[in-house]
Amino acid sequence: MLDYIIKWSVNNRFLIIAFTFFLVSFGFYSIHNIPIDALPDLSDIQVIVKTKYPGQDPQVIEDQVTYPLSTAMLAVPGAVSVRAYSFFGASYVYIIFEDGTDLYWARSRVLEYLEEVAGRLPEQAQVSLGPDATGVGWVYEYALVDRTGKHDLADLTTLQNWYLKFDLQTVPGVSQVATVGGMVKEYQVTLSPDTLRVYNLTIDQVRTAIKRGNQEVGGDVIELAEAEYVVRTNGYIDSVESLKQIPLGVNSKGTPVLLSDVAEIGVGPEIRRGVADLDGEGEVVGGIIEMRFGENAQNTLDGVKAKLKEIQLSLPEGVEIVETYDRSGLIERTIETLRSRLIEEIVIVFLVCLVFLFHLRSSLVVVISLPIGVMCAFIIMYMQGINANIMSLGGIAIAVGAMVDAAVVMIENVHKHLEKKRAEEIGHWEMIIEATCEVGKPLFFSLVIITLSFLPIFSLQGQEGRLFAPLAFTKSYSMAAAAFLSITLVPVLMGLFVRGKIIPEKKNPINRLLIATYEPVIKRILKRPYIIIVLAAALTISCYWPLMNLGSEFMPELNEGDRMYMPSMLPAVSIGKGRQVLQQTNKMIMKVPEVKSVFGKLGRADTATDPAPLTMIETIVQLKPKDQWRKDYTTEELTAILNESVNLPGVTNSWTMPIKTRIDMLSTGIKTPIGIKIIGPSLEEIEKIGKSIEVVISKVPNTRSVYAERAVGGRYINIDIDRTAAARFGLNIQDVQDVVALAVGGQTVTTAIEGLERYPVNIRYPQSSRDSLQKLKMLPIVTPTGANIPLADVANIYVTDGPSMIKTENA
Repeated sequence: MLDYIIKWSVNNRFLIIAFTFFLVSFGFYSIHNIPIDALPDLSDIQVIVKTKYPGQDPQVIEDQVTYPLSTAMLAVPGAVSVRAYSFFGASYVYIIFEDGTDLYWARSRVLEYLEEVAGRLPEQAQVSLGPDATGVGWVYEYALVDRTGKHDLADLTTLQNWYLKFDLQTVPGVSQVATVGGMVKEYQVTLSPDTLRVYNLTIDQVRTAIKRGNQEVGGDVIELAEAEYVVRTNGYIDSVESLKQIPLGVNSKGTPVLLSDVAEIGVGPEIRRGVADLDGEGEVVGGIIEMRFGENAQNTLDGVKAKLKEIQLSLPEGVEIVETYDRSGLIERTIETLRSRLIEEIVIVFLVCLVFLFHLRSSLVVVISLPIGVMCAFIIMYMQGINANIMSLGGIAIAVGAMVDAAVVMIENVHKHLEKKRAEEIGHWEMIIEATCEVGKPLFFSLVIITLSFLPIFSLQGQEGRLFAPLAFTKSYSMAAAAFLSITLVPVLMGLFVRGKIIPEKKNPINRLLIATYEPVIKRILKRPYIIIVLAAALTISCYWPLMNLGSEFMPELNEGDRMYMPSMLPAVSIGKGRQVLQQTNKMIMKVPEVKSVFGKLGRADTATDPAPLTMIETIVQLKPKDQWRKDYTTEELTAILNESVNLPGVTNSWTMPIKTRIDMLSTGIKTPIGIKIIGPSLEEIEKIGKSIEVVISKVPNTRSVYAERAVGGRYINIDIDRTAAARFGLNIQDVQDVVALAVGGQTVTTAIEGLERYPVNIRYPQSSRDSLQKLKMLPIVTPTGANIPLADVANIYVTDGPSMIKTENA
């Protein structure tokens, strides 16, 4: 069969050459269009359900939102794990699916089950599906900065949320543009408790009046003078003045009572759970570009950067976009390294063939067939959807050495036939067929065996499978292509190029020197075979000790170029203190001369892919080019310098790299490579065990830092309502809770519409009425009878500890 294929290929060489041109064309097309990234995406197939429930503590979120969602998602087909996080005001539920599950099929299944459980969630809970992206898809980050001081954080946040964000989301490959930091403009209605009492008004009456004062409706159409006129009413809140004019009723004299009579109305920042800082110089507004799952990272980044250049031209004077993280540098370095290695390998193979065969045109057979074999691998990669990354290209680099074996042996055999003048006896092309068929079969099967040698890698599951499968695929494709070309294209190329005068092997001075050196050695070895066997066995046994002490790692650390600083603070830290720590650490890092920029994030960005608590800092440290460093530091040396530069009490340092960290967090839910999970029904007991483990693990050799999350480290002001006391005043539990929720926590009652922009309208009591335990006790409640009583008459108010965050797995 193989002999027949060889003969057919040689006899139909025009078709083979034409088919080769087709392969080359398709290969160039595949190389140009194949998705490019630095690493294969090792993240699991996952769907995220994010729920906003403003003003609620983690335990309420867990009981009313997270637990119902988690239990419902356990039944989703293909789901292998459900991880959930309950924070202040937000819930995140991660549904992890089996390998091979189609992401969009998984999202549709989650939506089906979400509809079933939606009716059991609180009315105020806002449930949404996360983007079709993962944390590993954070390919680009930027900061909006105004160094002139003309625009404050609220202005920059408006630019980001209502202009940049929508423009950037039009770029192909972008799944979401997440805002981090900044301040969202909010209309704030600060009610005066004493004035409300004077006018005998309740908070609920004020809330209803604001809602009714912010709407527009149409009045259908009327016909006038043979023309149609659409009737509409204008009534949206679009300024502080329009809020002030909202009527709440009339007093005993018939004078209208307006909202401005009982409240101070102004514009301020919405409560926030995230802060961004650039270079330790102060707060900025940040943006995170999240790439759609499976997209071409390089093309997406090119599109984003081109769009940002367009946007920069239309930004207000003084506002600029500062790049804080760009994965394209890592991608380019990775691809360039592998490209140069492949070129070097091809050049070396060419030179070796030239030196040992002493025939330039024979070397061209290898030089031509090897890139075509590589192109065949790229064609299959493109058709299968495997992107070009360090692992898939590494598989091709590994295969290059073996791919030329068949061609080299065949060329050498043709040389032997030419030395015997077989071409003169039977004709040139018949000699090519004879020489190729002699060695074609064993060479073909040797390449097939090498191709099949990587099959066990395909049995790997999870992260291991996702990491090594691209390498196994591309190596197998390259070897299979080499085997196919060895019996089709190579014989044709040999017939075209291997002609003319051939120098016999024995006349090649290099070959003669090597043979003269090799022959006496091999003769002496064969005379004493047992000694060689004993020496080989001793050498093998001697490897035992180093193997036992060598250590192992799942994946060697890839130097991504940028660093990530991820310190942890103790729970219950305020956003003000966290912001101070963020700025201090950024300033300390910027003092290291090798650092180009520092972009720090405290808390979470406005995306479901970032379930970060307020105690968590993520700082991207961009480094200068190596030629600007003081000396050629290793990764470990530079990390040690950075670690020494940051030293704050109560802050546990952690240094890693952006992609690696996000892979670790997505696969285990833990932000460090090694972690321990403690699962149980009691948060207090979990924290106790965690502290004990923290002490033990800190003594393990080579441990840089240990930190046990504080499960109950949050601070709470508990308001225990006395049902009996409340009943005496005709109050139910909800009546009291409404006062607490609106007066203390504040509540967004409606949304102001200003052109394309949307801003919340929030009502609450002034800070001076709720900034201490004693003042909370004196909060007024209007009873059904019209009497005003303090909150302390119907509730016990005290300070206690509680969870700052609740994590669960599989409910």
